[in-house]
Formats: sequence, structure tokens, C-alpha cells
Amino acid sequence: MAKEQNLDLVEISPKADPPVCKIIDYSKFKYEQKKKQKEIKANAQKTVIKEIRFGPNTEEHDFNFKLKHAMNFLDDGAKVKAYVHFVGRSIVFKERGEILLLKFAQALEEYGKVEQMPKLEGKRMTMFIAPKPKTKKK
Repeated sequence: MAKEQNLDLVEISPKADPPVCKIIDYSKFKYEQKKKQKEIKANAQKTVIKEIRFGPNTEEHDFNFKLKHAMNFLDDGAKVKAYVHFVGRSIVFKERGEILLLKFAQALEEYGKVEQMPKLEGKRMTMFIAPKPKTKKK
């Protein structure tokens, strides 16, 4: 039947029982598939990661300033990567860095959830916070 109409027999769903086939132009079928994939890709949500840097001796005012920025980032739907950068001999104060990050996570509890607890990698102690999904209001 496909040869009579100068078209191709295209297998649409090979896993179905029985397999689904259509008589259509194969190049048109491939074009439509590419178009659908492109549309899906365009509608996919892109994750944005915002970084916030602390020192092990960050003071209260600076902490609050950075906390407000993190709240805005989480409200906008971006992930927050907070890290404490240890410079020189400040690596001795690992506990201070961890306490600082845990305090930061606790302050952001209502805006996002901790994706990765503080983890020391080289001279950086890193923690990731993901935004909480927004509930739709009726």
C-alpha cells in the first residue's frame, strides 16, 4: 500500500503489541520528531546555581546581608551554593565554617531545603540548597 502511494511504511511504536506502523513520508516524520524534541527542550526548566561565599570569620552583618541575597535567589527558583573559603592558616577553623553553613541552612529553612550537607573539599567547605517548590494558589 505504501509503494502504491509513493510513501514509506514507518514504525511508530515498536514496543507496542502489535507494533504500530503508519504510511507517511519518512523525511516529514523525522522533521516532526526533531521539532517535538526541540519544543520539549525549550520548555525544560533550566537550573541556575548562585554562589555565596563566606570566610570562616564572617561577621553577623555580612552574614545577614548574604542571607537576604540567598532568600531572593531561592524565591526566584535558583539553587544556592554556599561555601566557606579557607585562606592560609584559617583551615584550622573548620568547625567555624561548618557552624556558619549550618546556621545559614537553618535561616533558609522556609525558603529551601538542604540538598547537600557541608562537605570539605580542599580549601572549600560547600553546601547546596534547593528552592522549595512553589504551591499554586487557587
